[in-house]
Amino acid sequence: MANMASPRFLCTAAQQKNGQGSEEDQKAEQSPAEKILEEKCQLEEQLKQITDKYKRALADTENLRTRSQKMVEDAKLYGIQGFCKDLLEVADILEKATESVPKEEVSSQKNPHLKNLYDGLVMTETQIQKVFIKHGLVKLNPDGGQKFNPYEHEALFHAPVEGKEPGTVAIVTKVGYKLHGRTLRPALVGVAKAP
Repeated sequence: MANMASPRFLCTAAQQKNGQGSEEDQKAEQSPAEKILEEKCQLEEQLKQITDKYKRALADTENLRTRSQKMVEDAKLYGIQGFCKDLLEVADILEKATESVPKEEVSSQKNPHLKNLYDGLVMTETQIQKVFIKHGLVKLNPDGGQKFNPYEHEALFHAPVEGKEPGTVAIVTKVGYKLHGRTLRPALVGVAKAP
């Protein structure tokens, strides 16, 4: 019985003879240099993966920072949008008040109180327009045959108007405003059309 080899060794010897040894057996047969080379390749692959993940994380962080910075800038510019919309109504009322006073009443010396009141309204209207401009709020008053622009104007009606080219603003019923280049309120207009 001493001459008989164990079945396990016979199986391993047969696999090695046929070139079908297990992976563990092949690793055991590798020289130390081959093991180091294989480990080096694995480490290089891991390094590539980690470097790629790092670069992607850096790019994501930079994109997030850029988006956040843009949002903060927009909030600074357009944060007063609601407040400006409310003040536009005040500006409209001031403008209507100054327009409603007859010019002959103001120019004559019959009623100095009316003249003082009128002058105060004009100064207030002028001052509010200066404040609007200071904060980037610009008046849109499309007169003089300006082409209709749907981003800045709202057409209330189309009518044939003599002396006006079709598609141009014929009449302005309410001025509009832009806040830093963004239309806050479109100008309400009548548009000329072909007869």
